[in-house]
Amino acid sequence: MSKMDGLRAMREARHAEMQKRSGAATKKTAARPPVAPPAAPAATRKPAPVTATSVEADADELCGHRNMSGRSCTRERGHAAKSHRYS
Repeated sequence: MSKMDGLRAMREARHAEMQKRSGAATKKTAARPPVAPPAAPAATRKPAPVTATSVEADADELCGHRNMSGRSCTRERGHAAKSHRYS
């Protein structure tokens, strides 16, 4: 047996082992049905009351978008500009 034949046999054995493992994993997960979280009734949820201070706070809020270096956007929340200003 050459070196390449040995490598091929090892690769095929590893592939067969992975197929066996993945087949067993799918059977275990397929037997168990997914569970949905219980839905909260709509009547219990109430919107926050709108006050003058909350409206002013919304106007002064910033976009808050973060870039990769961790800087935040300084434009107003919901800005129409496609780009962000970071500082």
